[in-house]
Amino acid sequence: MTAFTLAAAAYPLDWFDRFEDVAAKLEAWVADAAGQGTRLLVFPEYGSMELASLGGVEVAADLERALHEVARHGPAVAALHRELARRFDVMILAASAPVFVGPRPVNRAVLYGPDGVIGHQDKQIMTRFEREMWDVVPGQGLAPFDTDLGRIGVLICYDSEFPLLGRHLAEQGAEVILVPSCTDSLAGFTRVRVGAMARALENQCIVAQAPTVGDCAFCPAVDENVGAAAIYGPPDRGFPATGILAQTRLNMPGWAVAQISLEAVRDVRRDGGVLNHAHWPEQVARIGR
Repeated sequence: MTAFTLAAAAYPLDWFDRFEDVAAKLEAWVADAAGQGTRLLVFPEYGSMELASLGGVEVAADLERALHEVARHGPAVAALHRELARRFDVMILAASAPVFVGPRPVNRAVLYGPDGVIGHQDKQIMTRFEREMWDVVPGQGLAPFDTDLGRIGVLICYDSEFPLLGRHLAEQGAEVILVPSCTDSLAGFTRVRVGAMARALENQCIVAQAPTVGDCAFCPAVDENVGAAAIYGPPDRGFPATGILAQTRLNMPGWAVAQISLEAVRDVRRDGGVLNHAHWPEQVARIGR
């Protein structure tokens, strides 16, 4: 499929007493996006941390216990996303979550399709909070997913600020890069936003950023959230001059929705006003490395 509708969530974190309420919230969000013709939905980094509320006030307020509480619900979350992807016939990049593959957790985002799990991507580069206070560790490996909607890569939040990670995905054929994010300040959100737009520019591809938004007083790991969802492309022929295909208002929950064309991506890479994707290797010749 060379054209489809993509949606990125600006997602608020809520308190839940029962997992059934989590399921009801996610079903409503997926139904809303699917009702707009969306085929690919992107939820934020650490959007799963609202599940810490299921352990009660003391668990949610403790950095370490909250990690384990969210991880404990992993199987139920996976089953829920498999069912929603199947029922609504969509692909869903679920909100990233801590997953214990060893003594310390990775930050993992799982991509689901109508037929089940397509694959997962772990965050590669940890922020200072993750490495110095939370002890969340980097995952191994970065590769795009082959899907019915094309080749899709994922850069989780801070990863989007590193050009070589995005370039690695582009060189493996990614034409769409998904950026789930979680930032507690306007400066942090801006860093990820600028990174996402830069990856769209230099790789001449689509980049979708999905942030957490609003306050979450019960969980100090994600207590403040600033952001706006957006879908970016290269500011060149076949795309808006700003490079912004869709965006939500700052700190307002909802979906940023855009119709995207992989043919437009291929065309601008082949014959755009500039050819950043093709000219990337010339940097090496210019700096002698």
